[in-house]
Amino acid sequence: MGFEVLKKGNHTLVKVNSDRLDTNNAPDLKSELVVINNGGEKNIVLDLSSCNYCDSSGLRAVLVANRLCEDAIGTFILCGLQPDVENLVKISMLHTVLLITDTVKEAEDLLEKKENL
Repeated sequence: MGFEVLKKGNHTLVKVNSDRLDTNNAPDLKSELVVINNGGEKNIVLDLSSCNYCDSSGLRAVLVANRLCEDAIGTFILCGLQPDVENLVKISMLHTVLLITDTVKEAEDLLEKKENL
């Protein structure tokens, strides 16, 4: 499997372990995100630190995760963007829509702060 899922205290961390997020693995990721959300999780952190390439199907999986968390009144955070993936996110203007952090730790700290508000 191209990703690992770790249930943590107030969120689920999904780490993509492939250097590509594209038509070959994005549908599986999307399915996994739906399963996680259907299981009652409203906060998801997606770690793309191993990903050097992402195409439109990868971006769709990211947007699905964001919508699932929004619908559940939760938080979706994208983290660990490599330069090429970050450029794609910016060209697509998704950095204006998505919550993005550099590291998983920053994402978890942000979730902690949101929960304590």
